[in-house]
Amino acid sequence: MVEEYKIILTKQAIKDKEKIKHPALNNVENLLKLIQKNPFTVPPFYEALVGEFKGLYSRRINKQHRLIYRVLEEEKIIMIVSLWTHYNF
Repeated sequence: MVEEYKIILTKQAIKDKEKIKHPALNNVENLLKLIQKNPFTVPPFYEALVGEFKGLYSRRINKQHRLIYRVLEEEKIIMIVSLWTHYNF
């Protein structure tokens, strides 16, 4: 059996999650379950960010919001950085 990643939300991501309304919240929960098994699985597609955001990945929650995360491979941890508008963290 493949070991799942541990999901950790930053303080910002926790605040963002409290603001998200249903049905987008369902999309967040589904994405978290998906990346917990494999943070690089597709679909849905993800984007490796560049520049000052290098090392972060982005997945679309809906038209407006993105799930932004960092993968700590050795520790098997996924750090959720933001769940709000694109690169607004």
